[in-house]
Amino acid sequence: MTSEELLKRVRKIEIKTRQLSRNIFAGEYHSQFKGRGMAFSEVREYQPGDDVRSIDWNVTARLNKPYIKVFEEERELTVMLLVDVSGSRNFGTQSQLKRDMMAEVAATLAISTIANNDKVGVIFFSDKIEKYIPAKKGKGHVLHIIHELLSFEPISKGTDIAQALQYFANAQKRRCTAFLISDFICCGDLYKPLLVASNRHEINAIQIYDCRESELPDVGLVKFHDAETGNTLWIDTSLASVRQDYAQSWSSQQDKLYQLFTRTGVDHVSVRTDEDYVKALMHLFKC
Repeated sequence: MTSEELLKRVRKIEIKTRQLSRNIFAGEYHSQFKGRGMAFSEVREYQPGDDVRSIDWNVTARLNKPYIKVFEEERELTVMLLVDVSGSRNFGTQSQLKRDMMAEVAATLAISTIANNDKVGVIFFSDKIEKYIPAKKGKGHVLHIIHELLSFEPISKGTDIAQALQYFANAQKRRCTAFLISDFICCGDLYKPLLVASNRHEINAIQIYDCRESELPDVGLVKFHDAETGNTLWIDTSLASVRQDYAQSWSSQQDKLYQLFTRTGVDHVSVRTDEDYVKALMHLFKC
């Protein structure tokens, strides 16, 4: 893709997602995520009836009087986008690749954030942290994010969501809202890292997948290539038993994934590349 073509794509996505943000998401986004966190404001002397859990023991010991921490509702929201850039995103059998929909979804969320005068940042991850863009405000910043969403090419092809969550939890000290965008294929054991992250932050999972990852068509003998490991496998899709086992395997993986999100308190949606992601995001905002 030439620089001119890339700029055209950036502009096209900016126009589309800005319109979606303005006309559809602004109110939902604001009511759903704004003001969920509490930020430290000051310390004051303890008064009868105050919650003892708010006592600042360091100040109390220094002044020989009980003091408590006072918190106020955060008015400014920080949004972090955790975007999977592993090899499996380069798959698509319908109108677009998974990577294209991931980029558009992330761009929509980024523009919605900026439109509400909040800060947005991005973590691109594979089986390593590929790139970190700290959260900032401003149109120039969001255009830079959209440019990276469309053009960034990772060094590695593997996937390690747990490492991305751990990096995010360590990098983002103050409570924020995060969107984890991935196909969640071969994602490993995520219970502990998701639980730790969701205890500190508001975590939302967005799964992007292709319809052929959930079911196989009857097209005879097909050579499958794993985009992350490079392994290849021949499968006879004309066998009904093979297609049935494949579909059941996908369904079982999805059940486990949904159970994981429920156990860790993570709101989530799944959307196919041939579906309207707007409906999925609206559902997520209303969770």
